[in-house]
Amino acid sequence: MVTLDAITFDLDDTLWDNQGVMLKTEEGHYRWLLEALAAWRAARQEAPLPLTYDEGVADYLQRRQQWASQVPERRGDFTWLRLRALEAQLETSGLPRSAALLWAAAAMNEFHRLRVQVTPHPEAAGLLSALAERYRLAAITNGNIHLKRQPLAAHFPVAIAAGELLAPKPDPKPFLTALERLNTVPQRAMHVGDSWNEDVLPAQQLGMHAAWVAECGDQTLPERVHRVAHVKELPELIEWLEKRA
Repeated sequence: MVTLDAITFDLDDTLWDNQGVMLKTEEGHYRWLLEALAAWRAARQEAPLPLTYDEGVADYLQRRQQWASQVPERRGDFTWLRLRALEAQLETSGLPRSAALLWAAAAMNEFHRLRVQVTPHPEAAGLLSALAERYRLAAITNGNIHLKRQPLAAHFPVAIAAGELLAPKPDPKPFLTALERLNTVPQRAMHVGDSWNEDVLPAQQLGMHAAWVAECGDQTLPERVHRVAHVKELPELIEWLEKRA
């Protein structure tokens, strides 16, 4: 028997396509940093920093990976990793620490400005609005998008940034935290997401229902797991489950 009172959603590649935005954000915030720094140092009649885009980006990635390895509890807190990597890179390149901290923070502001420029699926707002009339909704994301800057945030009274909990999915903590804040139990909740390992399996293992957003897939699904090709198919799935109840 299925009786739902809450639905939790992954965000990236579930309610919007994320790849193009991330590519634009990755390149854009770092190019902005190099150009803004060059202009600032020129105005101060100081030599440019010894940073080029290609070498700088490669070093930036390596430093993030090093921080994730050295501080494993922060491995899912992508904003923290980026800040620490940029601060260290800029200081190593010759900036005083105070300036490195300020410029790293400015680059992350640009990162978040670009990161939030996702385009939700056309059906997303209407879908969430309709579901909110019958179910309590929450967002659970491993990403570091500032959801409050996105119009869809209005549909999520509960929003869990798993990395900031120091427990990125598939850790059960973000799911359990969302369920607690929604005042429900796993058996009365459904999680919707595109990742088999980070969304579907941890939700199902907790006893939640799971809607796997995947265009194709012919494997046998575990109990309480259902596949939809697109999030717009979710109402039909819920209706089918309720009729079974």
